[in-house]
Amino acid sequence: MSRTVSATAARLAKVAALADALRAAEAAEVPVVVAYLSGELPQRQIGVGWAALRSVPPPVSSASLTVLGVNEAFTLIGAVAGKGSAAERKRLVGELFGAATEEEQYFLVRLLSGELRQGALDGVMTDAVARAAGVPVAGIRRAVMLSGSLAAAAQAALAGGSAALAAFGLQVGRPLKPMLAASEASIDEALAKAGGRAAVEWKLDGVRVQAHVSRDRADEAADGAGSAGSAGSAGSAARVRLFTRSLDDITERLPEVVTALSSLPVRDAVFDGELIALRPDGRPYAFQDTAARAASEADAHGAGKVPLSVFLFDALHLDGRDLIDLPDAERHAALVKVVPEAMLMPRLVTADPAAATAFYQGAVERGHEGVVVKSLTTPYAAGRRGAGWIKVKPRHTLDLVVLAVEWGHGRRKGWLSNLHLGARDPETGGWVMLGKTFKGLTGELLTWQTEKLLSLEDHRDDWTVYVRPELVAEIAFDGVQRSPRYPGGVALRFARVLRYRADKPASEADTIETVLALAPPPDG
Repeated sequence: MSRTVSATAARLAKVAALADALRAAEAAEVPVVVAYLSGELPQRQIGVGWAALRSVPPPVSSASLTVLGVNEAFTLIGAVAGKGSAAERKRLVGELFGAATEEEQYFLVRLLSGELRQGALDGVMTDAVARAAGVPVAGIRRAVMLSGSLAAAAQAALAGGSAALAAFGLQVGRPLKPMLAASEASIDEALAKAGGRAAVEWKLDGVRVQAHVSRDRADEAADGAGSAGSAGSAGSAARVRLFTRSLDDITERLPEVVTALSSLPVRDAVFDGELIALRPDGRPYAFQDTAARAASEADAHGAGKVPLSVFLFDALHLDGRDLIDLPDAERHAALVKVVPEAMLMPRLVTADPAAATAFYQGAVERGHEGVVVKSLTTPYAAGRRGAGWIKVKPRHTLDLVVLAVEWGHGRRKGWLSNLHLGARDPETGGWVMLGKTFKGLTGELLTWQTEKLLSLEDHRDDWTVYVRPELVAEIAFDGVQRSPRYPGGVALRFARVLRYRADKPASEADTIETVLALAPPPDG
């Protein structure tokens, strides 16, 4: 089935093939099938790399593996730790592959190595689940938004149809996929797309965070029984969980953020916001400082060397009420009732392009990335880009995937330097090369990317190391030009590396459609 999906280029045919595979799966197998055919592991990482896959036993002639059996084997492999773990992990991998046919080994190698590129990205798989279950795709998307899991939504849809999907609700403590922003080159264009009168908010170069706050009802009662406001009293003990845009829990690393959110007068809430390291004058530290703080444990004083400030810009749930279906204006009104001004993202509501431009320029002058223009009528569309949120930055940037890298020359000899950059093609699940760059690379970045890209190596020739398409880089450029040299017909002008996006998976890289929208018309 995997080969069938891989060999099918047309989106509708690919959806049909995936739907057939889902219908054939047992109920308990559905979440695993969704993950595998999407090229993912439910366990995410199990510590198996190319080295362990180079010496697998020969295949057997008859099939005996099952989906759940393979999944159990992966779980067992991932749990191996301690002295002798490498040898034991290799033994377990050999045991699994020794029971696999040639076709099964082909699939497993590509699944474990990240090479299972068959175009079954979230959008395609979502459509396939809807087709297999005979339900509207909107119901699948909503269940994914609320559960944070396409696998869970698929299992529910195939077992119970639309009624089972309707049972999904927002749960405080369980993260949702964040809403994403599209891009425009100017404030005027962004305001027009947002419908004229809109909210304009600072866009910080920080770490996206989804904050879940809850209090026990026993705490709530003890803190002031009987009054309506007591449920949200700041005196009761609050539980705070912090999730990144990739839904990783980073709560334990950020005690200063937990303390700040614990003081909010809410019984339970889910907020969307940004964390950033600020200098005493209010200007931001480099993104690397913010990212390093969010990725490290707190010191003995309860905060890192660079404590993070909290800026909240959305409320998805508040005191027992889901807000995600409300328009932005109503969600923000609820937010400002419980969050002090110092923790709110600066915001201007206007229909005047001049006022919005001045606000934008003020954000940039303070060292921030730009602004996000938000429609006042748009609900929270988790995990999706659209016209509801539009980011405007003073420079063109794209998040692109590194496809290959060339060895450097001269002072860069011995380092991997010249990057081959690709945009995502959602129709095929592949990548479209847009050009190369070695600009913007500091000595520190050269050292880091050489080590990182060698760990992602697929194969090489005399000059180039071809890598698994997993590493995302934020690339600045002066424009997009037509170019017959590259398969997409376009190339970036004066591309340069700004940073690597460790927080962003390749599946969220910018698409070739986004790039083409920035290009001049064919006769231009």
